[in-house]
Parts: sequence; C-alpha cells; structure tokens
Amino acid sequence: MAIEAGRNNVMADEKAMSGHQEKLTGDNATQFAGHGQAATDQYGRALFEFDKAAESRLRLKMDFYLLPTVALLYLFCFIDRANIGNARLAGFDTDLNLTGYDYNHVLSIFYISYIIFEIPCNLCCKWMGPGWFLPTTTLLFGVSSVATAFVNTIHQASGVRFVLGIFEAGMLPGIAYYLSRWYRRSELAFRLALYIVMAPLAGAFGGLLASAILTLDSFGSLHSWRMIFAIEGVVTIALALVSFLTLTDRPETARWLSQEEKDLAIARLKSERVGTTEVLDKIDTTKLLRGIFSPVTLATSFIFLLDNVTVQGLAFFAPTIVRTIYPDATVVSQQLHTVPPYVVGAFFTVLFPFLSWRWDRRMPFFVAGPPLMMAGYIMFLASTDGHVRYGATFLIASGAFAFGALCNAHVSNNVVSDTARSAAIGTNVMFGNIGGLISTWSFLSSDAPDYHIGNGLNLATASLTLILSGALWAWMNLDNKKREETDVDEALSGLSQAQIQDLDWRNPAFKWRP
Repeated sequence: MAIEAGRNNVMADEKAMSGHQEKLTGDNATQFAGHGQAATDQYGRALFEFDKAAESRLRLKMDFYLLPTVALLYLFCFIDRANIGNARLAGFDTDLNLTGYDYNHVLSIFYISYIIFEIPCNLCCKWMGPGWFLPTTTLLFGVSSVATAFVNTIHQASGVRFVLGIFEAGMLPGIAYYLSRWYRRSELAFRLALYIVMAPLAGAFGGLLASAILTLDSFGSLHSWRMIFAIEGVVTIALALVSFLTLTDRPETARWLSQEEKDLAIARLKSERVGTTEVLDKIDTTKLLRGIFSPVTLATSFIFLLDNVTVQGLAFFAPTIVRTIYPDATVVSQQLHTVPPYVVGAFFTVLFPFLSWRWDRRMPFFVAGPPLMMAGYIMFLASTDGHVRYGATFLIASGAFAFGALCNAHVSNNVVSDTARSAAIGTNVMFGNIGGLISTWSFLSSDAPDYHIGNGLNLATASLTLILSGALWAWMNLDNKKREETDVDEALSGLSQAQIQDLDWRNPAFKWRP
C-alpha cells in the first residue's frame, strides 16, 4: 500500500485531537483521497508520510504516459510559431514585398492575440479539461500554420498570424496547468522542463527540418518557404488527432492507473495544499484573483517578461543574426548554424530544473541564469568578430531557456487551489508574451548588422532579471519568517472550511516555496 503504516509524526489540530497524535495506516489512503477530506492539519503539515518506492513507481508511470505527448505537442507549437524566421531566410519577406518594419509588424500581430487570450484560454482549459482542450487547440493552430502557406500579402499574413496567436495562447500555460494536476511541487519544474525543452529543440530541429524541406522541389503546388508552413502544419494536425486518444485528463480518469495508484496520486497532491479538501475545485472568483495578484505571481511574471525578450528574440532573429555573421554562406548552411546554440540551451533547460527538483529550490537558478545572458550580450556589444558573436549565442541560450520551466513551476508552487494555479500560470505566461511582443522590435533592420539597440536592450533585461530575482528570493524568506511567528489558531478562529480555502496563499499556515 502506498502509505506506510504508523509513520505519522504530525500533531493534528489540538482542539480536534485533544493533543494526541493520530497514527494513520495504509488503509486510510482512500479516505484522504476522497472528496471533502483534507490531507493536512490546519498548520499545513501532512497527516501522513508516503512509501517512497510506491511514489517512485507512480511517478515513473506518469512520466511515461504524460510527458511524450505534451512534449511533441509543444515542439510543434513552438515550430509553427517560430518557423517564420526560417521562412524569412527562404524569401518570405521578399515574396510578400515586405519593406522597412513590415516583418516586425507581422511578428507583433501574433503577440497581440497571444497576450489577450492567455488567461481566458487557461480558464477554458480548466473548464473543458486539458485532455480535450490541448488536442483541440493543437488541431486549430496546425490548420492556421497550413493556411500561412497560402498568404500573398502582408494583410493576409497578419490575419493568419493573429488567428495562430489565439489558438497557441493556451498551450504553454495549459500544459503547465495540466501537469500540476499530477505532480508534487518539488517534481513539477523538472517535468515542465521536459516539455519546455522543446522550445530550444524547436530552434534546432526547426532549422534542420526547414533545411530538409527546402531541398524538395515542391509540396503539391507549393514551393520554397510555403512548403515549410504547409508540411510542418500537416504534421501538427496529425499529432493533434493522435493526442485525442493519448491524453488523460486527470488521475481519476486514468485507465492506466489502478485504484490504489489513483488514490496515491490524489492524496499526495492534497498533502501539500493546506486546507484543501478538493484537488480540482470549481472556478471561483476569489481564488482566481488570489492566483493573479499573488506577489510571487506578479514578481515572477515580470521576470518571465524580461527573460522572454531574449528567448523569443532568439527564436525569431537567430537566423537573421547568423546571416550577418556568415553572410557568404548558403541559405541551408545559415539554417544549420542556428542549430548548435539551441542544443546547448536545451541542455541547460533540463539541467537547472533537474537540480531544482533534487534540491527543491528554484530561486538559486533564477539568479544563476542572468549572468550567462549578460556575458553573451557584452560579447555582442564589445566585439565585431563573427566567431566571438556566434559563441555569445551559446551563453545566451544557456541562461535564458530554463526560465520557462522555472517560472511556471514557481508560480504554480506558490498558490494553493487549482483555480488559483490556473490563473497564476496564465498570468505568468501572459506577461512572458508581452516580453515576446517587445522582442519583435528589439532587432530592427535599421540597426543591422551590429544590432546595438537589440543587444543593449537584452543586456539591460538580463541585468534587471538578476536584481529582481535576488530581491524576490530575499522577500520570500523574510515573509516566511513573519508567517512562522503568526498564531495560526487565532488567525483562523471562527472561519469556516470554505473561508479557510478561499484564503489560499493568505493562509498564515502557508509557506512560500523559494
């Protein structure tokens, strides 16, 4: 049985338990997984301990059934968004007669819808259930990608990119929210990394795939850059159809889990959520606002905004930057030169969250990443040597890409209810995409080939990320000390169970997880 007998070291509520320790046996797992049952005392301490071996088996099973599908969906989500950079090298802007800042306008229109629909899409994901929402939205942005292959004017391209932004808005926060239904707080960052790593891999794989596609003479009636959008969109549609069959909405509906495993999956989530009696609550305005306006959510979201200026800027402009470094290389060679920095970035995208899982800390890595980005942009600004600048892209990718997993895990870990978690993740990604919108104007054609404005802006955002991360870390530790001095019994006196749950992170028994 998943829960070890007789290993309760928790002092339950003194009024309810008259000062006695309660020993919980393995047979009580079902009780604490059930509706209306809490798995913590009012001080936020778990009422039981888990069999580590049983947890490990369950975690491995979840990894196997959940992560491959969401990773593939996010890979092509990012490819369908960023392949416009590869298409530009193949003549996208020339064929559409884009001049001046037209290309930046086409990039920006995507982020307008992407930002507006971020939180609504994540609430829709909660309402529909991720098992239905994620495949549906993937199918729709796959269709949008195919439609891009048939545009002939800037207005058509802008319209399709706006629609693409609507359907992609729910993917990053939706998957993060989905996985938060399954994994403990300490486990979440690493699992998010295993799909968010597809962003840098999309940069690498997208360059390889675009190079391979461009070697074809045609795809039906389509040629050149149009084949990139069409072929990659068709693959996305195929993946969406398969995911309708493979995604499981939540532990209770997982046919591949035994009843004991379902109970364990639910009980271990409850054991980390003070005052929680339902893992999946109904959408509630109070908890929704708790998720959006948590100080940790807002601070982390702004950090993610700053980081995304770099991440999205690399995605859209790496091919252009490589072209300025290697102007005499062939288009295929330029595409291939975009691959290695993304591979190195992917390694750090997994490494930092893996260490955060083992140490159950995220803030140290918030502080470790920015100096790498700062060093890279200083190299860009200080040197005009092509090899030095190409080396700088490796440092930038190493420091920047891990923030996607770390920030989403951080806001998820620092709220209590499912509704607040959905809102917090949506807020974080919405802010991040504001950074993406800024990035579309960071590397201007008038600033080529040295891009002093873009590199200077990114140096500034990386520096501010370091400062804010250090400040947030210090504040969380100080506030936790204040919470430890609070009389929980007095603070919660007279409140009903529903009122206590509505407190969410304002519950004095709740502790921030740096």
